[in-house]
Amino acid sequence: MAAPIFFGLQFLCFAFAIIQTRADLPGTWELLVPNAGIASMHTAVTPFNTVVLLDRTNIGLSNLSLPNGECRDDPFEEDLKHDCSAHSAVLDLNANGIRPLEILTDTWCSSGQFLSNGTLLQSGGNDDGNSKFRMFTPCDAASFCDWVELQNVELSQGRWYATNQILPDGSIIIIGGISISSVEFFPPRSSGAVDFPFLVESRDNQTDNLYPFVHLLPQGNLFIFANNQSVLYDYDNNVIVKKFPILEGGPRNYPSAGSSAMLALKSDYSTATIVICGGAQYGAYNNQSVNTPAQGSCGRIVATDPNPIWEMEEMPFLRIMGDMVMLPTGDVLIINGAQAGSQGYGLATNPCLNPVLYQPDQPEGSRFMTLTPSSIPRLYHSTANLLPDGRVLIAGSNTHYYYTFGVDFPTELRIEAFSPEYLTANNANLRPVVVNTPTAVQYRQLYNVSVTVPTPLMGIVEVNFASAPYNTHSFSQGQRLVKLVVTSVVSNVNGQYMIACTAPPNGMVAPPGYYMMFVVNQRVPSIASWVQLTS
Repeated sequence: MAAPIFFGLQFLCFAFAIIQTRADLPGTWELLVPNAGIASMHTAVTPFNTVVLLDRTNIGLSNLSLPNGECRDDPFEEDLKHDCSAHSAVLDLNANGIRPLEILTDTWCSSGQFLSNGTLLQSGGNDDGNSKFRMFTPCDAASFCDWVELQNVELSQGRWYATNQILPDGSIIIIGGISISSVEFFPPRSSGAVDFPFLVESRDNQTDNLYPFVHLLPQGNLFIFANNQSVLYDYDNNVIVKKFPILEGGPRNYPSAGSSAMLALKSDYSTATIVICGGAQYGAYNNQSVNTPAQGSCGRIVATDPNPIWEMEEMPFLRIMGDMVMLPTGDVLIINGAQAGSQGYGLATNPCLNPVLYQPDQPEGSRFMTLTPSSIPRLYHSTANLLPDGRVLIAGSNTHYYYTFGVDFPTELRIEAFSPEYLTANNANLRPVVVNTPTAVQYRQLYNVSVTVPTPLMGIVEVNFASAPYNTHSFSQGQRLVKLVVTSVVSNVNGQYMIACTAPPNGMVAPPGYYMMFVVNQRVPSIASWVQLTS
């Protein structure tokens, strides 16, 4: 009876989605690039209004050629030892144009994070890329910049399926990976690695602990979650400070991937709340059961509470391989993924086309809102990133080992943008325009932002810093939103408003680096200005 019941439920979910589609649901979709040439498995937005796209090098030919007849020759490559196609590219958001980049070693299931100077550090991968560091220093779309592979620094252990997090001093910590229960840093430092047993525990060889969810809390310690377990880690003293309660409802990390986000940091920055949503049923990956229903639960925990507990909620849809994107308002967009199966090539079905808006400040039971569905399934290896104009860039999805087309879930080369409801024409009169702001601020610095607004400013005005994370495999590494303290909003004689605000107090609240600064008026954000936060 199990299969007929499931397919009946699956039909009901599909019918529900159709009914919802006919309604006037919030949000709109647009196709930005009909053929990017590569399926972006790893995606990051730069301060130059460009987006770095990364695939893997050992997947065979992509649909994007390297420029000027260039080719990559690698005698250790499994598939193509002579490859003239690109496996990375940069997207110019102003023109929606694609420029190929050359990456030398395999980036399959690697990790990344922006350094404080705006350079993207990319680490690990598979085969010849397992211990490599790569750097991409972004430039404007009219200039030339490309990947540089570091020759004098390597990972001490090969990192495959690891997670990176920038720290308050601007260094990077790299956590996890297949069969690795230790951490290391960039630049390298000697710390004597602590063991995280839950990062390598195995139940019937299904580990469910890859790409651990890592969040830097505002007190400086790290919240690390894998499978259904989590700890508070003091990386400076190399000790586990606390073990959190088990999150019920099944595994949450690769290959049973849910997603995770830390809610907006605000007020005195003393409270940090973590939300983890979705995942696969335990055993779906081991049994290769593509029709096993996904999880629909979310766990929410105040990680800074002395006695934290998980508060459980249910999403409108079951979902694995979803992405959680922090919006400028402090709401969370849950997007992409499937309603059945697990991560891995060809192991998921029943795409979850409807995004969901999670509104954390609403009462429990009324926090989820169903949004307008996409027409493009985004399953394994899809990505979602916040853009400076408030849209969310959606890319990737390749459920096959090679580039494969003409099947149910083909390799996806189209790039879309989803516009939340705050970007509708009805909200245009509320949208601020930033006319003057510093391009760099220091911690605790009091500074002014000048804006214009079509209608007079009323109510609460926010100035919010949003990081530019490295998104891959259902988790945005380094993602955070920090709401600044606004002390006054004064109208000027020239029709502008001057907003006085204070930069974040330290690197624990907001690590040094480049942030998208949004001015938010009645939950409608401006186009962001990039601001470098320095010590």
